[in-house]
Amino acid sequence: MAKERDQIPEHLKWRVEDIFETQADFEKTYEEVDALSDLSEFEGKLSDKESFLACMTKLNRAMLGLMRLDVYAFMLHDQDTRNADYTALTSRVDNLGMKLSGAAAFINPELSALPEKTLREMMADPALSDYDYTLRLILKQKPHVLSRETEEILSQEGRIFEGFHNIYSMIDNADFPFPTVKVNGEKVTLTHGLYGVLLRSPDRKVRRTVFEAYYKAYIGLIHTITAAYVGNVDKDVFLAKARKYPSSLARALAEEDVDTKVYENLLSSVHKNLPLLHRYFRDRKKILGVSSLHMYDVYTPLVENAEMQFEYEDAFRLVKKGLAPLGETYEKLLDEAHDNRWIDVEETAGKRSGAYSISVYGLKHPYVLLNYQKTTSDIFTIAHELGHAMHSYHSERHQPQEKAQYKIFVAEVASTVNEVLLIKYLLATTEDKKLKKYLLSYYMDTLKGTLFRQTQFAEFEYIAHDMAEKGQPLTTDSLNAVYLDLNKKYYGRSVVSDPMIAYEWARIPHFYRGFYVYKYATGIISAVSIAERILKEGEPAVKDYFKFLSSGGSDSPVELLKLAGVDLTKRTAFDACMASFKEALDEFETL
Repeated sequence: MAKERDQIPEHLKWRVEDIFETQADFEKTYEEVDALSDLSEFEGKLSDKESFLACMTKLNRAMLGLMRLDVYAFMLHDQDTRNADYTALTSRVDNLGMKLSGAAAFINPELSALPEKTLREMMADPALSDYDYTLRLILKQKPHVLSRETEEILSQEGRIFEGFHNIYSMIDNADFPFPTVKVNGEKVTLTHGLYGVLLRSPDRKVRRTVFEAYYKAYIGLIHTITAAYVGNVDKDVFLAKARKYPSSLARALAEEDVDTKVYENLLSSVHKNLPLLHRYFRDRKKILGVSSLHMYDVYTPLVENAEMQFEYEDAFRLVKKGLAPLGETYEKLLDEAHDNRWIDVEETAGKRSGAYSISVYGLKHPYVLLNYQKTTSDIFTIAHELGHAMHSYHSERHQPQEKAQYKIFVAEVASTVNEVLLIKYLLATTEDKKLKKYLLSYYMDTLKGTLFRQTQFAEFEYIAHDMAEKGQPLTTDSLNAVYLDLNKKYYGRSVVSDPMIAYEWARIPHFYRGFYVYKYATGIISAVSIAERILKEGEPAVKDYFKFLSSGGSDSPVELLKLAGVDLTKRTAFDACMASFKEALDEFETL
């Protein structure tokens, strides 16, 4: 049973008092933000530079306060989800956020209605330099902004358009008929989490049993899930048409200022390198010693009993050694994170599961939530979440508030750079042949899951939306057919694409955030390319990487990655990542 929070030493708990010392401080800020949530005095005046600056200054003050309120309530809730007071706190902040969003709804339409000449003059004004990229995006999105009345309606779209995701979430969690299966003679309830664990079981009979039981549960709900997913796709198509984009893909990528060429490069690069993945599966089939490799065989570890198990303090020291190529400044920040309670380490009763990093502009530091267990995966999670934290830390100290928040497109880059550096360190320093094989397998499985698998998902989304845009019906049968064909293409002839795998699309919650999953793939491609360059070139590459870490959201994320030597509009980074996968595969086969 998990410990209660008061049983955990203080130095292993994050210090929320760095946001608000007391509840009274929270309430004071809440009132200040509420008072600032009226921007009507600036309506119709944004063509005047002074009025624009005053409006944005007031809005940013309100947003800064709102973010502090939001993160504080969010963290309190996550450290004990059982606490009704914390849940109520998050609800209050959500309502305040909607109020501020509605108050600011006039800004984009009004700016978009300005003549191009006026917008360009504002962009060139040194006094408005904090907003030059914002204005550039306004100019770029000008053809897609609707009337003020329509924008005000769409500003409230969240609750309506999130409905499909919420419906799926209820199906997948509250109403899902979690099946009961026998494992080692005992009946167990197959939860989502346990499914992933048992699919890694060394007992093939167990893997097959849980695979079939799990998918039968989804098949029993498939018509409802299909209706929810098709509704979500139709919503994406509607918004693309309403905003005059040529496709749902174009609209989704435009929201983060990403060229569709990046998506196309990803698909074509992965297609070109699928023979590498097929080779990996041939090796897996040979090592497992099976006559036919099924979908329930692709997750079980290839190297048994090589798990690294460290106490948290030892794991943290190992992470520091792995990240040494990033230099002394980075190392000192890691020490600060460890010593000054940026990190909430241990699992406790009621605490949110998983891990994340969270930050607010103007605070002393970001925060990291862990639920540390003595596993290899959790060691890498330390490195991963600290990568997020350091990205936020540097961006917020080198950029003005308007440009400090980096886009989701690059959100997984710094975290994955840390993971790659750590595994490269471990591979270079371990003399244990079995551990080295395990680490190589771990690295290949990471690339398999994050690069190849997420690209398969991305291609499914692309095809489904394209079908809807062409007026082709999306049904259970048509979606299953698309997914099964893709599965055969990605896994190759060495893997039996069991008929049930055609339903896998129905269990992917990320599909309810259209064209999101591809970012995992481009993120790991960018990260591997950066990490390999750091290890080969040293200080020059580190300097370039710190430029990227410090760039926040000051330009298109594709342009900002170029600061670190990654150009996703070309094939170089894609090829570097595939070369890293091939190198690991070659060494694994040699061992």
